[in-house]
Amino acid sequence: MKETNAIFVYLTIMISLTFGISTAVYAERYPFNSEVWEIEATESGVVQHLGKQALMLKGGSALIEGLELTNGVIEFDISVTPERGFMGGLFRVQDQANFEHFYIRPHQSGNPDANQYTPVFNGVSGWQLYHGEGFGAPVEYQYNKWMHIKLVYSGSQAEVYIDSEAPVVVINALKRELASGGVGVNSSGFSTAYFANFEASELTESDAFSHSPQADSNLLKETVSSWLVSDPLDGQSLAGVQYLSEQQKTVQHWTPVTAEAAGITNLARAHGLQPGKDTVFARLAVNSEKEQLKGLSFGYSDAVAVYVNGRLFYTGNNRYESRDYRYLGTIGLFQKVFIHLQAGDNEIWFAVTEAFGGWGIQAQFDNLEGIIIKQH
Repeated sequence: MKETNAIFVYLTIMISLTFGISTAVYAERYPFNSEVWEIEATESGVVQHLGKQALMLKGGSALIEGLELTNGVIEFDISVTPERGFMGGLFRVQDQANFEHFYIRPHQSGNPDANQYTPVFNGVSGWQLYHGEGFGAPVEYQYNKWMHIKLVYSGSQAEVYIDSEAPVVVINALKRELASGGVGVNSSGFSTAYFANFEASELTESDAFSHSPQADSNLLKETVSSWLVSDPLDGQSLAGVQYLSEQQKTVQHWTPVTAEAAGITNLARAHGLQPGKDTVFARLAVNSEKEQLKGLSFGYSDAVAVYVNGRLFYTGNNRYESRDYRYLGTIGLFQKVFIHLQAGDNEIWFAVTEAFGGWGIQAQFDNLEGIIIKQH
């Protein structure tokens, strides 16, 4: 059998070199009854489902022990019901709190948010920060039947196939740093998913995509491109605080965090959530040549209190379902204020609180006439 597999791999590579076909190393199948799987879930088991040996999974994940890929292909069959759920594939897994994630939402079949790519940093999933083209696409799902999902990823790009010959989602900018990591599947605690025929292989060709990668657009010069992020604190400690005290302004440590291509800064890159530590200050310094009002559009997730030179200026709530039961709380430049700047240096602090779904901030001035943003 090993000799047959070796011959097959050799022939596959020779065909690809001869005809210019991009390929991956021969995919290896990992049966779910194998001891290579590390499973952490509230419910799991290897069962017969719709004629296949399958992993029943709810409230957890299954990873292949010892397998790490930098660029690769993972494929699996999945069976779901119409119930609300979030289930899919994991790749470049560093640990249980840091990985790349693609999952489907069966209850949103056919809708623009039928599926989702999101990075996970320090245990915080960022789906409220990453939405629209490049992060998900409308796909019709089959219930109580097998569907096939294929994830191809290399460098900062990835493609997702769902029962399709062409990718249904093209991801031009994977958000985590390029690194080798584990692969596997997961399912939320809302509903049960079944997985079968899991295969994985290392990608050997850098041009294995069916699309041409799109270059990220440059940030507008008016966009805040970097922030200083404080250590986490308890957001309740700022309730009713109209002026920051000297003690509150004495932050022990600031972490510089850079904005992404859309101008969004994922604050979870700096810190994860802990009990009683759900808020960080995102600090911005602006020098103004004179006293003036300056328009500033911004977005945040999930709640914010804005302090200008130590004084409370604005508060807002953008939490999931905070406006009605359908409200997602996704981030965008949806708020606009006119900030009173004094001549000289000004400090604008955004106290951003996270509940779930994404910890983020973005901001853009109307113009830079008479001001300088001190980027970090």
